[in-house]
Amino acid sequence: MKTAHVIRHVPFEDLGNLAPALAAAGFTVDYSEAGLDDLASFDAAGPDLLIVLGGPIGVYEEHAYPFLADELRLLERRLAADRPTLGICLGAQLIAAALGARVYPGARGKEIGWSTLHPGSDLTAASPLADLIADGVEVLHWHGDTFDLPDGATHLAASTLYQNQAFGWGKRTLALQFHPEVTRTGLERWYIGHACELSQAGLDPAAMRAEGAVKAPRLAQAAATFWQAWLADGS
Repeated sequence: MKTAHVIRHVPFEDLGNLAPALAAAGFTVDYSEAGLDDLASFDAAGPDLLIVLGGPIGVYEEHAYPFLADELRLLERRLAADRPTLGICLGAQLIAAALGARVYPGARGKEIGWSTLHPGSDLTAASPLADLIADGVEVLHWHGDTFDLPDGATHLAASTLYQNQAFGWGKRTLALQFHPEVTRTGLERWYIGHACELSQAGLDPAAMRAEGAVKAPRLAQAAATFWQAWLADGS
């Protein structure tokens, strides 16, 4: 069996619809809990696939969350070995930082909600993301920070608010600022866990729930095809 190791920052930002895709592709899954488990001694090159999930903190907040330093060093070792790696939201920002790019609060404010993606400057028809973008599927955005494109990265996707929504690096690294993994039922925990952020942003959880009930199932269907294509592409 192939191994997928997941670094999780908060319990409710989980694998979502990626979990059944990993199982179908023959992966067993285990976890490190950021802030609790020892990331400094983790064998960065060991798992067949490393997945770094999202979370409500900034890459630049090492003073408040010291484990981020170990997580960045782990990713530096992993990327240097060019081993298959996936980052989602905070995970994508950590990959960008590990590659030397700047991560910072977005000048256009928080991007929370559903919208389509636009093709990145380096997107090709062969990319698994191409069909997701071409089909006009609305994906969930939930971030306040953004990042510069790392040197040597391929720019794969943008949104109306933020230019860098996805990039590839090396043979098998994919960084996604947006959230293709969310499910309708799983989002209920997001509305609870991010209640303060939603209130500060002036967003109504009831309205978000109603919108998610319509859009999350279509995203999950499209994401299943996307994950299958990406995992079959050498992970």
